[in-house]
Formats: sequence, structure tokens, C-alpha cells
Amino acid sequence: MERITEQPSIYRHLEQMSIDELITNINTEDQKVALAIQKELPSISRMISAIEKQLKAGGRMFYLGCGSGGRLSVLDKIELPNTYGIEEGVINVILAGGEKNLVLALEEMEDDLEDAWNQMQTFKVTEKDFVIGISASGTTPFVLAGLKKCREFHIPCGCIVSNPNSPIAAMSDYPVEVITGPEFVTGSTRMKCGTAQKMLFDMISTTVLIRLGRVEDNNMVNVRLINNKVVERSVNMIMKLSGLTDHEQVKALLLKCGNVKKSMNYIQTNHVS
Repeated sequence: MERITEQPSIYRHLEQMSIDELITNINTEDQKVALAIQKELPSISRMISAIEKQLKAGGRMFYLGCGSGGRLSVLDKIELPNTYGIEEGVINVILAGGEKNLVLALEEMEDDLEDAWNQMQTFKVTEKDFVIGISASGTTPFVLAGLKKCREFHIPCGCIVSNPNSPIAAMSDYPVEVITGPEFVTGSTRMKCGTAQKMLFDMISTTVLIRLGRVEDNNMVNVRLINNKVVERSVNMIMKLSGLTDHEQVKALLLKCGNVKKSMNYIQTNHVS
């Protein structure tokens, strides 16, 4: 396979560049990421359709990764329950070395061939679930070993990789190959590859949860009331949707019902005016 992610940067003598030259060139490279993702939209769509099917049938989704991509997937997973009001455990992460060791950046664990399956057994992952392997190189042993177990036990799986024709893509039912090219700093896949991974996590989880009914129109109607900002946003959302104008009345109703969706159901059922 061709390791594009390890090819030399197209820029030379970075240490001699000015700040303006550095940030301009980094920005130029970042603009290539969205175009690389655009080329893979059909593959991304196929994977999301498969995830939607599993979750609608009561299954779960698992990100499987290490390094920058694995850590970014943890951030995605953390934000989803508050944003969309989903239960803990619908979207999960199997991180090399364990999610509890996130800040330790245990890069050596990416070579562990047993850890992925051991964690998957702890989660009791089955053919009802869906696993997404994350690997810039497409060869990470931790991820590849996990996907091999998915194949062995008929667990649907996809991947996000940044090199073509990789072993991890070959082991995936739904491969997504986003080829972002050589990095600005040679081999530093936390840059364009990491940006692509973050964009894809946003795309996958947001689309899946919209399809599962967690958004109405363009509103986060299931957002959890975690702070004053979100409470105020939710009050304004209800006032706009319902036509009610008494801010304190709406706020009291929201706090009683727990979120925008339940509040709107109460308003409509009880003809609140």
C-alpha cells in the first residue's frame, strides 16, 4: 500500500518561514480536507445508513481508535448526550489503553493486539452493534486486530483511514478512505488527518442522531438543561415554536418538563396559551 501520510511535506525549511507564511501555508493545506471528504461522501453515506439501521434496532455505535483520532472520538462521544439527550452508552469509544487514560496519550498501546478485543468484550459488543475503526495510516495494529475480531464474530464495521488500499479498509464492511495528502509537518497526522477525522465524527454522529429523531426542524429539542445558557436558549426556542410570550411562564414549564420537546408536547396537549 502507498503511505501517503508519511510522504515528505511539499513545504521545505519551515523553520525559516515567517509567522504569516506558516499560517498561510497551514491554512492552504487545511482547505484540502473538505475537498478530500467530498470525494468520499458516497462511502460515508453507506456507512451512516448501516449505523442508522443498527441503532434503530437497539444496537450501539463504537469508535475504535488510538492517538489523535481516538482522542477526538472521545470528545465527540462526550458531547452527544447533552446535545441530543441520548442515553449514555448509545455512542461509545474503545480507546487504546482505555478511555480513563485519555490524557496520558499512551501511544505505545496502539501496538497492543489484545486490548481492543478485551475492551469490546467488556462492552459486550455483538452483531447488533456497529464499530468504526479510526487509523490515519490504515495499519494501526490495535485497530486492525479489533476489526479482525469484528469480522470473526459478524459485527458490522467501518473505518476512517487516510491512505488508499490499507489493511484496515480491507477488513471493513464500510471503508471510508479520505486521502488528505502529505502533512505540513512530515508525518504529523494530528494535522490534516486529525481535522478530517473531527469533521467526519461531526458528520456521522450528527446525521445519525438527526435520523433517529433527536432534532426537529433545525432545533436541538432534546438538549439537556445543563447550564443557564442552554436554559435560556431552550426558553427562546419554545417561545418561537409555540407563540407564547411570557418568558417566566415558559421557563417554569421548561424546568418542569425537562426539555423543549416535552414542553412542546405539554403545550400542545394541554392547549397552553
